[in-house]
Amino acid sequence: MKKRVIQYFKHVFVTVIVLLIIGATVLVSLNGSFNYGQNSLRYNLEEEGPYVFYKNDSVCSVAYVKGNRDDGFYVDKREYNKRENVSLTCFFPLDSSKFKFQLHSDFKIPKAIYNDGNRMLAISDIESGYKTFRDFLINNKVIDTNLEWTFGKGHLVLVGDFVDRGFSTTQVLWFIYKLEQEAKKQGGFVHFILGNHELKNMQGQYKSAEQKYYAVAAILGKQQYDLYSKTSLLGKWMSSKNTIELINGTLFTHGGIHPEIANSNLTLNDLNRINRENYYQRHFPKPKKSIEDVVLSSKKGISWYRGYFNDGLSQEEVDKGIQKFKAKNIVVGHTLHSMVKKLYKGSVFAVDVKHPKDYISMWPSRKSEGLLIDKGRYFQVLYNGIQKEL
Repeated sequence: MKKRVIQYFKHVFVTVIVLLIIGATVLVSLNGSFNYGQNSLRYNLEEEGPYVFYKNDSVCSVAYVKGNRDDGFYVDKREYNKRENVSLTCFFPLDSSKFKFQLHSDFKIPKAIYNDGNRMLAISDIESGYKTFRDFLINNKVIDTNLEWTFGKGHLVLVGDFVDRGFSTTQVLWFIYKLEQEAKKQGGFVHFILGNHELKNMQGQYKSAEQKYYAVAAILGKQQYDLYSKTSLLGKWMSSKNTIELINGTLFTHGGIHPEIANSNLTLNDLNRINRENYYQRHFPKPKKSIEDVVLSSKKGISWYRGYFNDGLSQEEVDKGIQKFKAKNIVVGHTLHSMVKKLYKGSVFAVDVKHPKDYISMWPSRKSEGLLIDKGRYFQVLYNGIQKEL
């Protein structure tokens, strides 16, 4: 009897181990991860901000959240003339670091086409990971340890989805805002290509936003949709951005180019204009179909399309959409991969990888990657600055 019991438990133990191994294998194969620890600082709202809103045509209010759950929260608010030279600070609770930036609100719509031959570094789907984003840029010599721009006249291309699914959305957006100004002073560029999650936030879709930001909005006396509305400085700034750009012969967009768009007469400026005119309007299919309906679609639109990976497109179909805009290839995010990949004989580069989370421990551990394009050569760049030619 005793032997039977021992054999039974051995059998159960072996079965559990086998199931765990199978489960772990499936998890890794699907680019998944298991979260096993969350830092309590993720809900620290002391010095959260700034949140900047337009009071009227000449005055804006700058608000920081202060306090804590035990003692209560309050808002530190100040008003400034929009023409004032105001320096603001953004605090990051995880390592108690700060960065400063100058406030300005004169936003111009970026060009859709650039052609200067300078190097380009692309990264996507940071998803509110400020530390991950910051450290990747330091290790790849885009910025130094003082967070100052060191990429010269290079192009830092952010291929969408830098918000949601994390606790550092405010820090990430102001950091991009800061780097954009610094790059410009040196003749460089930060291209913030909007992804579907930026669009979701502007359109009031907050399913993927952390609960932290519901609390922040409430403390500020706002609704969630106010944080990136037309009366918010960050909202106005994001609404000036493009959804697709052609830089030194390479297209950058979050999703991809659907064959119906490839067969249309639309230009890059048309695509950006149609999207920009609808940044604050959630799309629903209309009975009368039009090419504008395709551009805005949450299935076929350029910020949403996953067809390069799911639709079994031919090389010819992929190349037609790229060559339509006189491009050599296209870089996209949106669809998760285990690493930065070159697909369709180098016509498509996929750069969405599973980045580490600022406040969450994961197994298996994740490391950031991006794509460097320099003088016609393509490199997978790792979190530690190592480059591997593709």
